[in-house]
Amino acid sequence: MDKFQPVLQFIINQKTTIGYSFMALLTIGGERIFSVVSFQCPCNHQQNFAYGLTFLLGPAVVLLVLGLFLSSQFWRLYTGCCLNPQKLCPRGNCCGCFQVLINIFTGACVPPLMWLSVALLNGTFYECAISGLDENVVVDLFCKNKTLRCREELARVPCDRSKLSNDERMELLLMLRAQSQILGWIIIIIAAIVGLIGTCYKNCRSKVSYLQLTFWKRYVEKEKESFDSYTVEYATKLANRNLQSFFENKEPAAMSFPNHKAWEEISAYYSFSRSEQYYSTLQRFVERSDRDFSDERRPVLDLEHGLEMK
Repeated sequence: MDKFQPVLQFIINQKTTIGYSFMALLTIGGERIFSVVSFQCPCNHQQNFAYGLTFLLGPAVVLLVLGLFLSSQFWRLYTGCCLNPQKLCPRGNCCGCFQVLINIFTGACVPPLMWLSVALLNGTFYECAISGLDENVVVDLFCKNKTLRCREELARVPCDRSKLSNDERMELLLMLRAQSQILGWIIIIIAAIVGLIGTCYKNCRSKVSYLQLTFWKRYVEKEKESFDSYTVEYATKLANRNLQSFFENKEPAAMSFPNHKAWEEISAYYSFSRSEQYYSTLQRFVERSDRDFSDERRPVLDLEHGLEMK
């Protein structure tokens, strides 16, 4: 087992890179499945643009929504905002809230950008969409110094039903594919440059050193892992206690539980401050000298805070 320890440690340290690589493979596989199995360009001026654009941008929008939906940071910031709008902007810290939203949105944009890059590099969706545009600028670009038939048959170029010669059709198809791949590389280059500049700016503005920042990230990861496992264990104990009380028809055993205010405090989004050198809201809460140790003997959601059991 000791021989595999370095390999396991490497995987743990590089899990972000491995995750993005796995995501890229899924994106490539999904794009190929869409292109081969479900995508059939209608090859007419009325439908090409809408159909191709739907396959190009539709999955990107769905991936963006899924990225936001699966973001724990997003729900941590947003949960309860209807009852307490100040939660979005605590103590008037609009800049901090905006920075958190930017971080959340940036993370959610990774899968859509991967999809757009892969789809444009392949070119199938772009060829169908652009060939259906009946704008003079587009038609003149592809059919300049060509016959009138080129203008009429441009929408059929992505299919085998075009009446153009094979050489003309292949020339137009290569032009469309070249444009698509250029746009794909532009997205990749811009994303890489923006990511590098953003990371450099974030590290430059960091209030802690690189080593302390590394420790902070490790701590947050470990705290989340421990929190997840501990909540499962504690929830299991609470469920067993309630079931035992129900089936044995007796009073439930006393069981301490954090109060509502404590849950609210540890759920707030925390940013490092030199005046309060904690690594999370949980650490800040447990190390407070004026900490409220009162608990909820009956841990249920009540109507006092606008919540109800369903």
